[in-house]
Amino acid sequence: MTTRIFPSYKELTRDALRDSLKKLNPYALRNNFVILVTWFCAFTVSLYSLSFERSSFNIQISLWLWFTVLFANFSESLAEGRGKAQAESLKRMRSTMIARRLTDHHDLTSEQRVSAVDLVQGDVVICDVGDFVPLDGEVIQGIAMIDESAITGESAPVVRESGGDRSAVTGGTKVISDRIIVRIIRASGDSFIDRMIHLVEGAKRKPTPNEQALQVVLVSLTVLFLVAVGTLKVFGDAIYAMDSGASSDTLTFPILVSLFVCLIPTTIGGLLSAIGISGMDRMIRKNVIAMSGKAVESAGDINVLMLDKTGTITLGNRMATQFYPAPGVDPKFMAQQAYLASIADDTPEGKSIVLLAKNYGDFPDTKGEFVPFSAQSRMSGLDQGTIQIRKGASDSIKRWVIEAGGSMPEKIEETVQAVGIRGSTPLVLAQRVDNLNEVLGVIELKDVIKAGIRERFGELRKMGIKTLMITGDNPLTAGAIAAEAGVDDFLAEATPEMKLDRIRAEQARGNLVAMTGDGTNDAPALAQADVGVAMATGTQAAREAANMVDLDSNPTKLIEVIETGKQLLVTRGALTTFSIANDVAKYFAIIPALFIALYGAGGLGPLSALNIMHLKSPESAILSAVIFNALIIAILIPLALRGVKFQAKTADELLLRNLLIYGLGGIVSPFVGIKIIDQFLEWSGWL
Repeated sequence: MTTRIFPSYKELTRDALRDSLKKLNPYALRNNFVILVTWFCAFTVSLYSLSFERSSFNIQISLWLWFTVLFANFSESLAEGRGKAQAESLKRMRSTMIARRLTDHHDLTSEQRVSAVDLVQGDVVICDVGDFVPLDGEVIQGIAMIDESAITGESAPVVRESGGDRSAVTGGTKVISDRIIVRIIRASGDSFIDRMIHLVEGAKRKPTPNEQALQVVLVSLTVLFLVAVGTLKVFGDAIYAMDSGASSDTLTFPILVSLFVCLIPTTIGGLLSAIGISGMDRMIRKNVIAMSGKAVESAGDINVLMLDKTGTITLGNRMATQFYPAPGVDPKFMAQQAYLASIADDTPEGKSIVLLAKNYGDFPDTKGEFVPFSAQSRMSGLDQGTIQIRKGASDSIKRWVIEAGGSMPEKIEETVQAVGIRGSTPLVLAQRVDNLNEVLGVIELKDVIKAGIRERFGELRKMGIKTLMITGDNPLTAGAIAAEAGVDDFLAEATPEMKLDRIRAEQARGNLVAMTGDGTNDAPALAQADVGVAMATGTQAAREAANMVDLDSNPTKLIEVIETGKQLLVTRGALTTFSIANDVAKYFAIIPALFIALYGAGGLGPLSALNIMHLKSPESAILSAVIFNALIIAILIPLALRGVKFQAKTADELLLRNLLIYGLGGIVSPFVGIKIIDQFLEWSGWL
């Protein structure tokens, strides 16, 4: 069972159509210069048609110019629709949600029902089956299946449990199994619900720097074509006067205005806002809150990616992979003693040693006194009367052995060094029997590289993105892991100051840097980075310093964030290429038809070589172009919302792909589309 707060496609389309009509108010179009100009063109042609020349042709021109504006409004409204519906539902949910707050954190019966908006950071609430999580928090007790469809739209429930990386829960999600105890980590006003509502309503579409730069280009093209079309009437009359001694009756006001609208970049102008909104929506679907559209765009421009080793490049838990017995020690005996030393060790490393030892046979669970690991001794093990078994860091075991008059075999020290060079962690196993020490061997613990991560880094390298691994390991170990993972560089024994200095150094070289973090000591680096992604389970300082927050607290998500940002830029670039190529093609398709009277009876004349379309008449040519100009916006709306399929390619390869697919497509499609519409108009008798 899921909680559906998203409208159906039918409802979404209906609401978008209604909003499109509302946006016919020119004030609503003030941030979109091209479509605002189109609105004025539609208005003036309509006024001219009703006041001066009420013909079927002029009325059809007026209607299709209005459709051009409507389709542009529809694309933006459709992109906003999902977020608006989500925000409205979350608003209602927030105002009516009741939380079960515990006045005593250790007493589950001390329940007090309060409004979710009255909760503060640090409050503890209880959530049973059917309850909504009132605000963002972390599970401190229990495990449950959570329906996150209210946030992400994904119907499949997810597991959330105390401890680890899956403890974060989001306000507005629903518990569908078991019971969890949640500590509130963000008060009302700073939760995901509030931030999402702000993104949809408060950030009502502040253009990003890249969009503003593109708008300058679009405005320049619009002014250029305004001058060109504005002078066309003068040149046209002069040419007709030389040819026939009379002025042209073809270049009427509606035709000139229609030609102007067809030549300006209305396609990208109508889709630009939708592309940006859908980019932020795709980020939200990945459970990442972007504080602004600029943050999403910056992710697409990133060329240096800083990643923590543990939990991002590696699985995070070191696993025992090999036993290296000391000279003269039976491998099975070493495995047995390693098993005994680890049988009560509930750490991931200890459990992995037990599993590895079982490959040598089944060993009895001999009783004894378990010796836990401590930061002082850096060892753990088992005491069985006069037998003491220890495993731990090589220098700690060496001191323990020397204390009883023993020594570390040279072969063991060589093995320890070899294991360290490979990037693994060596544990030395030893035993003391009646005050006699014996080193049994070396256990290799390896922080396993995540499957497929090397290939992912290869894809990033193709896109010109440099990967930098950050780790607290020594340079030798860090270098070995970096080589295995395929990263371009690494920063070993990293401190917060070193991270900040490295980011500044990369930015000084002209690079844009992205990084993740979750601690207070990461806050300066997150604030300095061009894209800083904080974990939802991280500290408040880290979340405030970052410009994105990952609700899943998954450090690997940074790679997906980069890909989403690049998809946004690629989509905008592809449709801009298509739009400009489209305008050029429409120019060569329409202009010859407008001057068809100059060809003479035999079809010969100075422009006859360009008359490749053989359109029915100047009126049919311009009406076909206006219809095509409006319909192409509607046809491209799904692509603008979905985004161009992301591919890991270099900038040169992406440019070539855009030119071949969208540039060539933009040139060919007007010739084909206008000709088909012209034939339809002739067949239908509309003209």
